[in-house]
Amino acid sequence: MPGIVGIVGSARDERARHMATGMLAAMYREPFYASGSIEQPELGVWAGWTAHEGSRADRQSRYRDADGLLLLLAGECWTGTGVSASGPADILDEYRKHGDDFLGSLNGLFSGLLVDPVAGRVLLFNDRFSSERLYTCEEQGLVLFASEAKALLSVVPRLRAFDDEGVAQFLKYGTTLDERTLFSGVSLMPGGSLWSFEPGAQARKSQYFVPAQWESLPTLGEEEFEESLRDALRVVVPRYAATEECLGISITGGLDTRMIMACLPPQVTNAVCYTFGGLTGQTLDERIGRQVAEACRLEHRTLNIAPAILSGFREYLDRTVLATDGCAGATVVHEIFLNRLARDVSRVRLTGNFGSELLRSVSTLQPVGLEEELLDADFRSAVGASAAGYDNLHPVTRAAFKEIPLQLFGSLAAGRSQVTFRTPYLDNDIVRLAYQGSHKARHSPAAALALVQACRPALSRIPTDRGWRIGDNSVVSLARRSWASFTFKLDYLDKEGLPDWLMAFDPVLRAFRSSGLLGLHKYLPYRDWFRRDLADYLNEVVTDPTTREIPYFSGDFLRTMVRSHCDGRRNFIQEINAVLTLEAIQRLLLSARAGGSPPSPSDVRGISA
Repeated sequence: MPGIVGIVGSARDERARHMATGMLAAMYREPFYASGSIEQPELGVWAGWTAHEGSRADRQSRYRDADGLLLLLAGECWTGTGVSASGPADILDEYRKHGDDFLGSLNGLFSGLLVDPVAGRVLLFNDRFSSERLYTCEEQGLVLFASEAKALLSVVPRLRAFDDEGVAQFLKYGTTLDERTLFSGVSLMPGGSLWSFEPGAQARKSQYFVPAQWESLPTLGEEEFEESLRDALRVVVPRYAATEECLGISITGGLDTRMIMACLPPQVTNAVCYTFGGLTGQTLDERIGRQVAEACRLEHRTLNIAPAILSGFREYLDRTVLATDGCAGATVVHEIFLNRLARDVSRVRLTGNFGSELLRSVSTLQPVGLEEELLDADFRSAVGASAAGYDNLHPVTRAAFKEIPLQLFGSLAAGRSQVTFRTPYLDNDIVRLAYQGSHKARHSPAAALALVQACRPALSRIPTDRGWRIGDNSVVSLARRSWASFTFKLDYLDKEGLPDWLMAFDPVLRAFRSSGLLGLHKYLPYRDWFRRDLADYLNEVVTDPTTREIPYFSGDFLRTMVRSHCDGRRNFIQEINAVLTLEAIQRLLLSARAGGSPPSPSDVRGISA
């Protein structure tokens, strides 16, 4: 995944250079990445970066200005309210004007390193949400940081061990929480952080932003909120749609991409819309996405999963775990496959991700509910005792600062390894406004529907995948929404969530597949894949001695789990995901040297003092 790595502190030049090179090599994932390095020994900093070649991060991380200021940046950011993304000169100008306060003017998802040789200081920072992650550790007086944990593991052997509390959180919620990670001695930099380093002094760690700054904003009335959301997205969407090349728009049948399309500037004509699809059939996302694209006079394509994802499942799982440090695993292997197809359309992917979480309080951060027998007897209490403690948070704080950067990070990171990822819903202006929505507004599609009607009426006449259409409260509309809800739940049961007490009805569900009732909403039948196409692979993994040695699982239960799932007596999809993911982490990141393919010397562009 693109990002930055580095070491700050007093160290011998050769040792520090060797460590920074090793960290950079561990990050290098794809042949279409560019990379480079900087070093300023007098300030005690050695660092490097990888980025999609030709991307904004690539261009920004090669920059040194006339005063010797250096900037390494992962992700994308804007200063002020302009449409075009800010160049490195703009960011450094903000630093000159405002000093450390310059971060308050940055918008977007980013992490960065700023080196100021004149002032004799180095600044390490990230975005408000920590969506551009920075993993950190301290080693012999040095501070090491990286966008990927594996970069730290590759040069500090003591880190190559599971963190018991992190694993307990992962097994309970499907993610680690707060600054905790899966790796002993490795922490996440909190969102909105600024760390300042000067030679001979302790690092000064501070936060330039905390959610409380937005939580106290006044609540708006329903009409005022609808108008404000419309005005804000009309400004924000062009910001994220701006590109010098073809723009790829990942479109679905839902409201979040509908709002983007409604606010898309008419001058955006170099865009191609696409929808992800399955091995067979056609989802409502595909059908409705095509209608929406046609109404906007844009091309639409369907990008389908191929059988290769099953025949090469282990390879795709390994790539997923390597690209995400295990934050995504066995039930997310499709992300790299599909986003690689998306890259063939455009290197930039504009998506409606996270709109539902921020604007309509959709939440999936809850206990996974793993079978207790899967867990080693001595570890069950640790998993049971893990508690997120987020119930009393403001719903927007929970979504923007916890759920999205923690639980939903894996899918984001996997996709970002292939394309430049953009969503307007994590723009500062939109998140700030979300705090001003009333409880009713945050649990209703009304504001979204009104926006589409006001900005592009033709799109409001196309029902969403859940049956919503502006101003339509007829009996027919109610029936349409009820039918959509019914088929959505059927799809969920069939593809993922059929409970054990309903397993006897699984043959009935299979009979529905040919009727057109199933496959309207979901196209990734992992539950069935693990039963049939991947059954041999599952047996191979659980009978491997290294899997049975993972201390968190009951070795005796693993074979029972696979046999019961493949026989159709139990649904163990979540348990299988946990086992396969932790096995891959153990094998790829802990048992051997972490890493990716090191770039050849000609691929690395260095900038030295």
